[in-house]
Amino acid sequence: MSGEVITRFAPSPTGFLHIGGARTALFNWLYARNRGGKMLLRIEDTDRSRYSEEAVAAIQDGLDWLGLSWDGEAISQYERVERHREVAQQLLDAGKAYKCFATPQELEEMRENARAEGRPPRYDGRWRDRDPSNAPADAVPAIRIKAPLQGATVVADKVQGEVSFPNDDLDDFIILRSDGNPTYMLAVVVDDHDMAVTDIIRGDDHLTNAARQTIIYEAMGWPVPNMAHIPLIHGPDGAKLSKRHGALGAEAYRAMGYLPEALCNYLVRLGWSHGDDEIISMKQMIEWFDIAHINKGAARFDIKKLEAINAHYVRHSDDGDLVRDLVNFLPYMEGGAFFEQRLTEDITGKLKTAMPGLKERARTLVDLADGARFLFAERPLENEEKAEQILVDGGRDVLRLLLPQLETVADWDVERLETVIRAFADARELKLGKVAQPLRAALTGRTTSPGVFDVIAVLGREEALGRIRDQLD
Repeated sequence: MSGEVITRFAPSPTGFLHIGGARTALFNWLYARNRGGKMLLRIEDTDRSRYSEEAVAAIQDGLDWLGLSWDGEAISQYERVERHREVAQQLLDAGKAYKCFATPQELEEMRENARAEGRPPRYDGRWRDRDPSNAPADAVPAIRIKAPLQGATVVADKVQGEVSFPNDDLDDFIILRSDGNPTYMLAVVVDDHDMAVTDIIRGDDHLTNAARQTIIYEAMGWPVPNMAHIPLIHGPDGAKLSKRHGALGAEAYRAMGYLPEALCNYLVRLGWSHGDDEIISMKQMIEWFDIAHINKGAARFDIKKLEAINAHYVRHSDDGDLVRDLVNFLPYMEGGAFFEQRLTEDITGKLKTAMPGLKERARTLVDLADGARFLFAERPLENEEKAEQILVDGGRDVLRLLLPQLETVADWDVERLETVIRAFADARELKLGKVAQPLRAALTGRTTSPGVFDVIAVLGREEALGRIRDQLD
């Protein structure tokens, strides 16, 4: 195939955009962008018993969040059923397909006989060359493809290499059910052809499907798109990825506070590499991505690795961008309403001031929100048990002596405050921790926070002194 590269992402709308689907979408998107082409989105919604509008919305929202924009309108496979039936009729008229009147009982007998003889269950072709007029008057047929009887169907795969499938293993599979609905095999081929898809990138669990779909392409005289079947993602133990490993939807990673750029960076490295590069920007991914560098072996999902990459992105993000990301994240975060209700312009400004210290300690946006909680706290603060214990064990005595010193500070900035607090500790022959710990407890109600000098400075003079006085009253 020549001309514009067109890929497609074609999920079933039965749930959220799971992590394996997100990687497939990413690979399709990168390949198209690398070659100046398009990625189309097709919702494979012919199975109406499992169809969910909420799932369609969740898949599109997940792609939007990851930045994987598709070209044109999303296409519904279900709305193209008449076109699928039309192609089935064309194959029938051309003698490339036939009507099959085998009953469910007959098909079950075939399966039982095959099992008894140790063979894989296959349709035996009993209606392949029979005259349909021999069928019972009230019988409603399915339509089956006339698959080649000898030789093999070869899939020239860009990842797996040439894979050969003996044709007698593929049998005359159904393309149109007796109820008039197309099978997945037919619908996918017709849609990919009509959408002018040049490159199909999907999981290697579809490799056998590729052989059956090749038979339909050849029967219609249509060019077969380039195929690339990528290995599935496994868990750290080598087993197929499941929820216990982290096979969650994109929305779950969003709620856990991962940045979309970090998740894309992690996913692109699951089965693809560019030398030893670990941190790869979206711009670099687009520039470097090539199917030739996809591994044949299954990649293993490692949540700790994802956390480490996300921490890198948090640390190296622009402070203003990170404030925006954090504010946008709050509606998706468990307990985010606490922050949303208290968010003001003043706190947003303080967040940006505090961000250099906050992001050094954070791996996710949840960590960032937790670190910034002291900015949102309302007076009087409720102290955590450990923080209260520090104040009880002499901490308040230290603060009573420190408060008058702080009240004399006019230039309320980090450098000036640090000088005053260190001088106070030295004058009383106290280790800095003996002053910093009760000060942190009074200002945040907790024993962990960004640096205490940053905390007292960013809170501002009035708020900081007020919190200290609250603890002494």
